[in-house]
Amino acid sequence: MGGKAAGPLRAVVGAEAAQWRTFPQERTIAVVARTVTSVVRILETLPTVVRGDPRIAVVFAHDPTSAFHDGVRKLLEENDCRVLPVSRLAEIQPDLILSASENVPVEGASCPVLVLPHGVGFQKFVPTQRGPGVRVSGVVSDRLLEAGRAWLAISHPDQQRQLEEIHPATKGRTLLIGDPCFDDLRTSLHQASAFRRNLGVPAGKRLVVLSSTWGPESLLGSDPRLPSRLLARLPYDEYRVAAVLHPNIWAAHGSWQIRALLAPALDAGLLLMPTVHAWRAALVGADVVIGDHGSVTLYGAALGKPTLLGTFGATEVVAGTAVDRLGEVAPRLSTKAGLAEQVDEAIREQGPEQYTEVRRAAFADPGQAVSRLRTAIYRLLDLAEPGSPLPRPTLPVAKPQATTVRSWIVTTSMSTVEGRPEVTVWRHPAAVFDELAVADDRYVVHLACLDSEPDQRIAESASVVIGQEPAADEAEAQAWTARTLALLPGSRAAAIQLGWTGRHFIGLCDGRNVEVTGESKELDTGLAAALVYTVLRSQPLLLDGQFLLRIGPDHTHRLRLHLTPHNLPPPPLP
Repeated sequence: MGGKAAGPLRAVVGAEAAQWRTFPQERTIAVVARTVTSVVRILETLPTVVRGDPRIAVVFAHDPTSAFHDGVRKLLEENDCRVLPVSRLAEIQPDLILSASENVPVEGASCPVLVLPHGVGFQKFVPTQRGPGVRVSGVVSDRLLEAGRAWLAISHPDQQRQLEEIHPATKGRTLLIGDPCFDDLRTSLHQASAFRRNLGVPAGKRLVVLSSTWGPESLLGSDPRLPSRLLARLPYDEYRVAAVLHPNIWAAHGSWQIRALLAPALDAGLLLMPTVHAWRAALVGADVVIGDHGSVTLYGAALGKPTLLGTFGATEVVAGTAVDRLGEVAPRLSTKAGLAEQVDEAIREQGPEQYTEVRRAAFADPGQAVSRLRTAIYRLLDLAEPGSPLPRPTLPVAKPQATTVRSWIVTTSMSTVEGRPEVTVWRHPAAVFDELAVADDRYVVHLACLDSEPDQRIAESASVVIGQEPAADEAEAQAWTARTLALLPGSRAAAIQLGWTGRHFIGLCDGRNVEVTGESKELDTGLAAALVYTVLRSQPLLLDGQFLLRIGPDHTHRLRLHLTPHNLPPPPLP
């Protein structure tokens, strides 16, 4: 890496650079890149701070000495950053070193060092880099502080007092900046609906965001199967679940291991958020956050999101910090009570001001962070600050890792409401659902799957098979249902949508067909099929008539079932 960058780098910065530059760059900022978390924090704020200013050059000094360095080089390359080895930091003679990691090289440069937090404040004990013991995350070395070069950005005045108590050398070395990330989140709340659409969350569905910091006391470390259990308990037609994992989890274990661990949850529809940027859109769009003592959970609570603590690393939390206060007031997620009931209660009972005091303890003067950061950087560079206004932040579109759910355990009940039959449907992804039997004859339970289900055992066991792509017309629908039922003789019904309309065609194993029509073109064919299957099992004489279909407490569809007699015989198998 060093040899590849050596020649071009000297032509851009350093003593020989002036004759080769296109822009009249007067100052150089060197960003120390150690971990994905710290690099992301810089990439989220620095472009806004220096935008439009040809006087400033920015280079990234890659430091691969962190235990969590994996992914840093790739991240820098994906963002087209100018990269050099950190060992060559002295050669470029930077005017300012900027980092969101406290582990900044002491040797190699004599310029000021500005350290931004890569989370919320200084709230967590982490292992020391060498040897046993712990230290407070975010605090630079005493050597750098005593040299008078380091400045620590803080988001609240209380952090200054905290730092001076545990590290007296920080006295006079803090700058009250605020938290640019929290400011971006706050100003993006009005885009929640757009973010949810981009995540693939259908209108009317609630988004649950799981947030896990790293380490054995984290949410995922203490309960790796929680995503699967949650997906198994939350009805598919009412909820979607996203997971935000700390970049250190990805760096320590690798993407392959994470996907293997979460494979059942991914098959059940888990939205696994990428490590860079995307988590912010998920948090803004969340209806409820289930987390731990990590910063993302604190951000969610501070935004006014209903919050449940799945775990809380008491031995890692620094007493008196904002996250410590969150641990005192946020309810715990109990493993002994129903998960769906606890999520519903949190959404119902926790208002937007539930964590006002936590927010006030973490963030002073919201909305000022980027402006104050720009002022601080230009003062440290000894440059006149531009007079141009700062742009409003925009969060990037989030594209999670997600898999189409292809099979469900469907539970239904049939009753009469105001003289009209009503069927209530609950669907749960079969990949994680472990309660196949319901010991109550008021319910009908069956297995349904898409015709693209890759597991042949599920396809052969399914009572209902659903076409993933719509049929062009009734003739095509009838041919498809007949062929599907002939190929899968264990199925009692095959269902497919008729074009992109509100009509659904269900072929029964006895040769009859049922057409389901409704007011909404958004009705899932699987729900229409669940209605027909329930009527077939409970009241087969009612297969022709009007019904109410209820999904959850708030959504009801008025549907019409029209039964046709036996039609064409099944086509011959190939």
